[in-house]
Amino acid sequence: MVIVPLVFVSVTGAVLGLGSAERFKDLGIKALLYYFLTTALAVFTGLLLVLIIKPGRGVSLPELESPPSVEVRPFSFWEFVLNLVPENPFKAFAEASVLQVIVFSVLLGLALLGIDAFRREILKNAFEGLNEAFIRLTRWIVKLTPLGVFALVSYMTAKAGLELLLALWEYALTVVLGLFIHAFVNLPLIAFLLGRYNPYKYFLQVREALLLAFSTASSAATLPVSMEAAQHKGGVRKEVAGFVLPLGATINMDGTALYESVAAVFIANVYGVELSLPELLTIFLTATLASVGAAAIPGAGLVMLTLVLSSVGLPLEGVALVVAVDRLLDMLRTAVNVWGDLNGAKILNRLTGEGSREGAGI
Repeated sequence: MVIVPLVFVSVTGAVLGLGSAERFKDLGIKALLYYFLTTALAVFTGLLLVLIIKPGRGVSLPELESPPSVEVRPFSFWEFVLNLVPENPFKAFAEASVLQVIVFSVLLGLALLGIDAFRREILKNAFEGLNEAFIRLTRWIVKLTPLGVFALVSYMTAKAGLELLLALWEYALTVVLGLFIHAFVNLPLIAFLLGRYNPYKYFLQVREALLLAFSTASSAATLPVSMEAAQHKGGVRKEVAGFVLPLGATINMDGTALYESVAAVFIANVYGVELSLPELLTIFLTATLASVGAAAIPGAGLVMLTLVLSSVGLPLEGVALVVAVDRLLDMLRTAVNVWGDLNGAKILNRLTGEGSREGAGI
């Protein structure tokens, strides 16, 4: 109900808050480069671990229900680029095509930067007011999430049984290990080198957003809390947080990309398929790019996993092998996704201007 309107007013307002198209160009290019770098690093980490641990080799799993049928098409880079621009913005809003909404919001924001200063200021205040209202509305909804998480996890455990959970321990361990390495080694290293701040202190400052991301398994639902934590506790400027975090919640899926690469190789191992180097490179590229289109909602990674499997000819039924433990892994990878977004906001806060506010955790 609130995610698409929140993204629209937040991104448009953030572009307006930057003050000029030149300022947007500086922040936007750096944000995209950062997101691509961290996602590719996450996929590389996942592939390295899964090739070392080799989960799924010799595992005999009980037969599971087939996953829901999903329409899968081969990944096309140019089709992906063309689909970024909405033919009809109202259709993009109605279908919750968040990437298209972001593109439309950015274009509208850039257009508003060129109008009369008096009118621009009025519209800027209007978008800021709407943004605060949607954040308040989201907080009301988030209060119900503990009940939903309890019901979902209990249902999946009762349906799949403990035997299946134990059989998948090696696969789950590989994903969890990869997520922890990316969260506490890769991202902090980038933070030290580019952001020049203490990432572990920053982690404690924004922990509320990370705990919410873990409990909801939705970076979209966490977005209002992430923005508030980054600004008021992490010292990130409002225009940077308002642009970088909504963009990151949509296209920066480090944890999801890592999980998809590990899951694809695990499924190949279970089916006895030997993956060649070109096929591993295909998984690397597809997982990196496919994560961009993953919706910021629980379970979206499973749908995107079918695209990765189809890119190397693996059976789509293999998705059913990982469903039983997906909820817990979804919660963990969402927390990593949001942690990557928050680091991106902090790093770009330094690289694009005045730096952190007084008292921020550097």
